[in-house]
Amino acid sequence: MPMSRRVTLAARPVGFPQNSDFALDEVEIEAPGPGEVLVDVLWTSVDPYQRGRMNEARSYAAPLQIGDVITALGIGEVVESNDSRFSPGELVVGQLGWQEYAVARAGTLRPVPSGLDPPTLALHAVGMTGFTAYFGLLDVGRPRPGDTVVVSAAAGAVGQIVGQLAKLAGCRAVGIAGGPEKTRDLTEVYGYDSAIDYKSDDVTAALDGEHVDVYFDNCGGAISQAVYRRLNLGARIVVCGQIAQYNAERPEPTFQPGLLIVFRARMEGFLVSDYASRFDEAARRLAHWVANGDLRWREDVTDGLANAPRAFIGMLNGENRGKALVKVARSRS
Repeated sequence: MPMSRRVTLAARPVGFPQNSDFALDEVEIEAPGPGEVLVDVLWTSVDPYQRGRMNEARSYAAPLQIGDVITALGIGEVVESNDSRFSPGELVVGQLGWQEYAVARAGTLRPVPSGLDPPTLALHAVGMTGFTAYFGLLDVGRPRPGDTVVVSAAAGAVGQIVGQLAKLAGCRAVGIAGGPEKTRDLTEVYGYDSAIDYKSDDVTAALDGEHVDVYFDNCGGAISQAVYRRLNLGARIVVCGQIAQYNAERPEPTFQPGLLIVFRARMEGFLVSDYASRFDEAARRLAHWVANGDLRWREDVTDGLANAPRAFIGMLNGENRGKALVKVARSRS
């Protein structure tokens, strides 16, 4: 029988993940059932949210169990379809996991837009990463022309797009990232008006004189505490992620409800999946901006499924300067 390699959760990480928390094994390829599609996985994604799924604690999605395939968005080619919506040879995007072949319910897959070049854009700028930035900033943050938008983890895949969307909305964009290369990327590549290096700058002092109308929070922790001190009246705080907290055994408190009163601010968390009915809208607008050169992007691609854990750990360490992806190698029986 044909076999498929996959990366599974071998142990729940304690603090920062290690290579030993993952295992590479091989299983027989399943046949798709009614309404299902067999997909040959070509690229798979590496994202911060995956770290939360490795914990046992209750969250917005069920935790992975030991031995489960690591959950991940991916792009693949349809091999066999038992649903009229998809035919062999089509490229699709969906939750395919860190594995060479996946059987997925047809209703959970979306076609990769025709003409999208490269197709991997469907995993970031014109995919879930872009959708997260689009709905988080425009629907939750509600920026107005002239607003100051501050973004933490601004050099990450979501943050890169948020800053560019803020500029398209007529706002001033200030990004917070770690290291001179990343802060230089923010202003020279992604169009941020200014950038703060949290590794060398005092974030509170660097924000002196800024009146933050929208704070797009990707990290939490001390950086968010610093931004809160510079909120404007009526500020909107968009809670997208907490990457500074994901690997902490005892996460530090970030939320300061008293500041919401002082600044008459609004803090709102969101999940991009809540906007699934509007994904086509976001994809059309994001693809248009990419085609026009208004939305710039970068990929960091790791070759080989076996190297997915290394790419994931590197992403959590902040080693990537673009969207972290894994190209699934062709060593198949």
